[in-house]
Amino acid sequence: MKAIGFKTSLAIAEKDSFIEFETSKPVPAPHDLLVKIDAISVNPVDFKVRQSSAKDTVLENPKIIGWDAVGIVEAVGENVTLFKKGDEVYYAGDITKQGSNAEYQIIDERITGRKPKSLSIEEAAVIPLTGLTAWEILFDRIRINPEKDKGKSILIIGGAGGVGSIAIQLAKKIAGLTVIATASRSETIDWCKKQGADFVVDHKNLIASVKEAGFENVDFILDFVDTNLYWDLMVELIKPQGHIASITGSSDPVALNKLKNKSVSFSWELMYTRSMFQTEDMIEQHNILNKIADLLDEGVLKTTLNETLIGLTADNLKKAHQLLESGKAIGKIAIKL
Repeated sequence: MKAIGFKTSLAIAEKDSFIEFETSKPVPAPHDLLVKIDAISVNPVDFKVRQSSAKDTVLENPKIIGWDAVGIVEAVGENVTLFKKGDEVYYAGDITKQGSNAEYQIIDERITGRKPKSLSIEEAAVIPLTGLTAWEILFDRIRINPEKDKGKSILIIGGAGGVGSIAIQLAKKIAGLTVIATASRSETIDWCKKQGADFVVDHKNLIASVKEAGFENVDFILDFVDTNLYWDLMVELIKPQGHIASITGSSDPVALNKLKNKSVSFSWELMYTRSMFQTEDMIEQHNILNKIADLLDEGVLKTTLNETLIGLTADNLKKAHQLLESGKAIGKIAIKL
């Protein structure tokens, strides 16, 4: 099968930052599906792994990355019960295994969902990683209760990005929250409003912008940009007994003591936790993806696709990574095989 990978971590403009190669079609283990991939998507995690996983070394075999895909089940492992050959599926993958930048991929059935019937393959391919991340951070980490928390305020830092785009929709349409999203360019402001944000504020002057929108404090804050960069601002803006959650990680210690007087909770979210540690509730990702598929098919949620490239090529992956690395991407980018 054809695949795109890399043997060493290079700047994206370098000739061999991605290489095309042929490799054997994988064989499914007992709980695995073998999926013939029709479309993939790219996420910031892709370029972060590309930049860091083969530094100062040359791998013997190319590393295949990519953590969003749509495809058709071609074969199933002996213990598979959730899917059968011919089913259309979508998923975000497992960061400990080979990725989706290939013609075929092995994926555990418990982290796979049915493809939304109403969406094209490229519209569906951009949803899994960001959809799972946004759902988990809202409902598994902060544990927002739509009945109890309806009408409360949430600040989403990085509203026009991939996760921010679907998080705005879930926070507004499912949780019933008042959504404040950050953006600064006219096109990103418009994008956030189209996703359902009630207010769009300028991240470059965050506290003043939030207060100008009519909020002294907010109940919840989601950080999709940089935990420490915004930490003091989030500490000031969060309500007493509020909750902050972040997906961005931090190479420096986070000053959690600054939350003590307000009794504020803080959570990390990593979409790969369930698959990485084979948690007892790993099948929840299957359930979440199916819930999101239903909401998309019902028209409650909409795809966050903003650009499609045609063809599984090194050049197309380079283009997608360059755009993500620029920090200027709006919504999501798909590659249709």
